[in-house]
Amino acid sequence: LDYFLRHYVGRANPLYYAERLTEHLGGAKIYFKREDLNHTGAHKINNCIGQILLAKRMGKTRIIAETGAGQHGVATATVCARFGLPCTVYMGSKDIKRQSSNVFRMRLLGAEVKPVVSGSCSLKDAMNEALRDWVTNVEDTFYIIGTAAGPHPYPELVRDFQCVIGNEAKEQILEQEGRLPDQVIAAVGGGSNAIGLFHPFLDDKEIEVVGVEAAGHGVHTGKHAASLTAGKPGVLHGNRTYLLMV
Repeated sequence: LDYFLRHYVGRANPLYYAERLTEHLGGAKIYFKREDLNHTGAHKINNCIGQILLAKRMGKTRIIAETGAGQHGVATATVCARFGLPCTVYMGSKDIKRQSSNVFRMRLLGAEVKPVVSGSCSLKDAMNEALRDWVTNVEDTFYIIGTAAGPHPYPELVRDFQCVIGNEAKEQILEQEGRLPDQVIAAVGGGSNAIGLFHPFLDDKEIEVVGVEAAGHGVHTGKHAASLTAGKPGVLHGNRTYLLMV
C-alpha cells in the first residue's frame, strides 16, 4: 500500500501555507492539505487503492462502486484499469447529466457506468443499487464504497485508508510550525475526507475539530444537507447514523 500511495497516487502531497489568505483574513495562520494534487484530483484514490489491493488479496475478479459527483467513480475506474479488473459504477441519472465530464473519464478508463433511475436518482439510490448487486454477486464481486457509510467494516475501512491525510498533515505541521494546530477543519459530505483528516488528531484534546456541512438555505428551512447538525439517528445502508428524515 505504501508503495502505491507514493509511486501511483503521488503522496505525500503538500501542506501549503496560504499566506495571502492568512493576511486577508487577519487571524490564524491557514494551511491547506492539498489532496487535489493526488492522481485523479481528489482524496478518493487513497481509499480506492487500499480497497482494490484488499480485493486482489481476497481473489475477487469484479469491482463495483457508487458515485455522486463522480470523483469516487473516476478513482475506482482508475485503480481498476491499473490492476486489470472490470469495473461497474452505479450513478444516479440526474448526477450523470450534471457530471458528464466525470462520466466521460470513467468510460474512457474502461468502466461501465450504470444509470440509476429510482428514488431521487442521486447518490443514495446509486448506493442502493450497488448494494443489491454486491449481495447478489458476492462470490466474485468486491464493492469499493467511497465514503464513511455502509455496513461494517466499511466506515472503519474507509477511515483507515483515508487516515494518510491526517497522519501526513500532523507530521508536516510539526515540521513547519514546531507545534500542532489549534484547529483542523474539513468539509463534511459523506465524511471520508473529514474522518481521514480528523482521526489522527482525536487524541489531542487541545485541538478543536470542525466539520463544515452544507447549510443550503439554512438549517431551519428544510432545504439543506446538514445531517449531523439537524438530523436524527436512523439506519441507512446497514449503518446507524444521523439522517434527514421527513
